[in-house]
Amino acid sequence: MSTLPVTVILPVKNDAETLATSLGRLKRFQKIVVIDSESEDGTDKVAAEHGAEYIPFRWNGKPPKKRTWYLDNHDISTDWVLFLDADELANDEFCDEVERAISTQSHVGYWLTYQNWFMGKYLRHGDPFSKLALFRHDAGRYEQVCDERWTKIDVEVHEHPILDGTVGRIHKPLAHDERRGLTSYIGKHNHYSTWEANRFLALDRGDEKLWKSMTRRQRYKYRHVDKWWFCWAYFIHAFILKRGFLDGRAGFVFAALKRQYYSHIRLKIRELRDIGMTSPTSGDG
Repeated sequence: MSTLPVTVILPVKNDAETLATSLGRLKRFQKIVVIDSESEDGTDKVAAEHGAEYIPFRWNGKPPKKRTWYLDNHDISTDWVLFLDADELANDEFCDEVERAISTQSHVGYWLTYQNWFMGKYLRHGDPFSKLALFRHDAGRYEQVCDERWTKIDVEVHEHPILDGTVGRIHKPLAHDERRGLTSYIGKHNHYSTWEANRFLALDRGDEKLWKSMTRRQRYKYRHVDKWWFCWAYFIHAFILKRGFLDGRAGFVFAALKRQYYSHIRLKIRELRDIGMTSPTSGDG
């Protein structure tokens, strides 16, 4: 199998255990980079053991965040970059499709699809999780959100790349092997819903380039997430129309917690409107 001319970049923090598994799946890529936010669990040793370049990162609370910082401050020897989290696992089918896609030069970026591990099983139905995480590094950058007043998250979680050119999709999924349990899952969603509520109110509807770069689904979300019915529409879509019920109890809980997540975004939007967006910098809800 040929080496793929792609630089894989993994932003991490205290992810040593999952990182070891992820790096073991990335042997086909030309270069692997681990960008670490001051981990204390031996992440640097894991990176070295797998031959990855290790780069420490300390965020000053202002743009750029971790992914953009790397793109702007490091020489990249490949045309393509692939951003993965430590718990996102590749396989040969995924790598084969990436190889075919980047060889065609048809697009400047690709959406990736993920199969979620949740409550002890991989979910095979419901609403799939997607990210625009494979792209030519000269085609654009992640959107810059001035969110230093309302987040402590040092990596682009919900920000997406704004690219000059067309975007395709890699259909073979990555495994999202997040096994830290419901406490971690719900805790992260509390922080993320605070970010999204603030982002909703700060979003400039007049930014034509930003809105054009969004998918139809993203535009729909940011136009309606503050409506009472949006979270219920998501649940019906994911659990019934997308057959999440076929995943049993795990499928129900996953859809129910996502419904709750969108409900929390709406409630936090209402709270921020009531107090005039003068919330503290904490990410707590």
